[in-house]
Amino acid sequence: MAVDYVDLTVETRTDFGKGASRRARRDGYIPAVLYGHGEEPRHLLLPRHDGFLALRNPNQLLRLVEGDNTEMALPKDIQRNPLKDEIDHVDLVIVRRGERVTVDVWVEVIGEPAPDHTYVLDVNSIPVEADALDLPEHVQIDLTDRTAGQHVYGTDVILPEGVTLDVEDPEEYLIATVDEVVEQDLGEDLEEGTEEVPTVAEEEAAEQDNE
Repeated sequence: MAVDYVDLTVETRTDFGKGASRRARRDGYIPAVLYGHGEEPRHLLLPRHDGFLALRNPNQLLRLVEGDNTEMALPKDIQRNPLKDEIDHVDLVIVRRGERVTVDVWVEVIGEPAPDHTYVLDVNSIPVEADALDLPEHVQIDLTDRTAGQHVYGTDVILPEGVTLDVEDPEEYLIATVDEVVEQDLGEDLEEGTEEVPTVAEEEAAEQDNE
């Protein structure tokens, strides 16, 4: 169930400030800061292309490689530039096996509601708590044969072993709504309310008849 880690070769950043960050991005890097475990924050440079690909998953586990040293980390905050489709800056947090962290993961639907029923996801992702080095990619809800009113709540989520839902009241946490399919036949109404619009040729012919 774990998300595989991605190796990123990083460099220590010695220049700081907005000007230094702009130069770093111009030179093909993503400025980053690594926090955690009571250590002083470390300023790093991530490779822009590889970093961008790795951080498409906001919960991606990273192994930061600098020379002979490695450090496991998770993204904490990703600042994206929507105009350029680039990452401007990343905050990372050091993680160790056995540490539990809270992350948002996607909801995957399995099964189909009863015939003539449909559903709507009230949330697309939910917060879960899990081992920092063993995070799930998603959690599941089963809609098999559910009928109107049999909505899906936090207590219905299928969680991998060692993963817990991190919400205040799972019994009241609505995830999916199930209702009957309502068919609307607008054909007759459209016919009754639609007037035939004469073509240009028909209008010209009518004008000639009136002359």
